[in-house]
Amino acid sequence: MWIYEKKLQYPVRVSKCDPQMAKWLIEQYGGADGELSAALRYLNQRYSIPDKVIGLLTDIGTEEFAHLEMIATMVYKLTKDATVEQLKAAGLGDHYVNHDRAVYYNNASGVPWTAAYIAAKGDPIADLYEDIAAEEKARATYQWLIDMTDDVDLQDGLKFLREREIVHSLRFREAVEILKAEQGAKKVF
Repeated sequence: MWIYEKKLQYPVRVSKCDPQMAKWLIEQYGGADGELSAALRYLNQRYSIPDKVIGLLTDIGTEEFAHLEMIATMVYKLTKDATVEQLKAAGLGDHYVNHDRAVYYNNASGVPWTAAYIAAKGDPIADLYEDIAAEEKARATYQWLIDMTDDVDLQDGLKFLREREIVHSLRFREAVEILKAEQGAKKVF
């Protein structure tokens, strides 16, 4: 059960129309290492993980949906005032023809999101290592996106998201240690 608060987790500000940046940023919306994939991965993995870390997966999975909302807001703000010519120049002509300015689950190359992006092995340690890798890939992508824009307002929101990926990675690392210690304790007896 979730309670939805009608505000973004962190304020999203964009200082200029920038369809090219929106095209790159959509990677974190519908790409393999984006927020949708992360949210669905973690919320799905809850069903095959020990009780000690179910809450962690629920909390982080839910937060990833908040990040998805932030990315959608950024993309919308970056494109809402763009002309069709600007969209075409940014490589978004195909997107415009199919979706107008609607946000759509695809990566920066225009490839639609697929459930194949979601990993779930059923082994808690393997799944948590997958989650750590996913968070680190998202952190790296956010850094590259920060590097791609000179919009300090947009950079602020992207830096917030990058830092949350670091926190998530650390929390998953802690969960691995908890489960490894639990497995070690069982083997001793």
